[in-house]
Amino acid sequence: MKNIAIISSVILVLISFSSCKKKGCMDPVSINYDSKAEEDDGTCEYGAGTGGNATIVAYAVHHSDTIINGDSLGYMDTAYVKFNAIESPGLLPSNYDLVIPGDSGEDHIHLEGLKRGKYFILMTGWDINFGKRVIGGIPYVLTESAGEVDLKVPVGEE
Repeated sequence: MKNIAIISSVILVLISFSSCKKKGCMDPVSINYDSKAEEDDGTCEYGAGTGGNATIVAYAVHHSDTIINGDSLGYMDTAYVKFNAIESPGLLPSNYDLVIPGDSGEDHIHLEGLKRGKYFILMTGWDINFGKRVIGGIPYVLTESAGEVDLKVPVGEE
């Protein structure tokens, strides 16, 4: 009888430990995503967006060269920014939260006033060396709450 009580106690302890799931944020888009979490605890934070003090200085890079912004053939270079995203929302400008045209003659675009968070940044441009429109994007996690961060965005021919 004593053995049955000990075995039962051991089984109860094992069951209670095996049923404890690590709690945390399970949404990979959240800035506090926990890849080890097994149960969502409702603590996910989504910080990306405007109203902050950080700037991403985005450079469109094609074949290791930055693209110079210009009005080539009536086409201005542009950055498209999607908040709280880790994947491309596609190529339609309406799918993005910010659309920022570049300044003629510059090799970068300032994405100003951002908060910490996850972003998808798409850039388009005209590569005068190849005479072609280029486009490309990457996800980026902005961890700084202030200051500037340089970001190279790889682009390729359409």
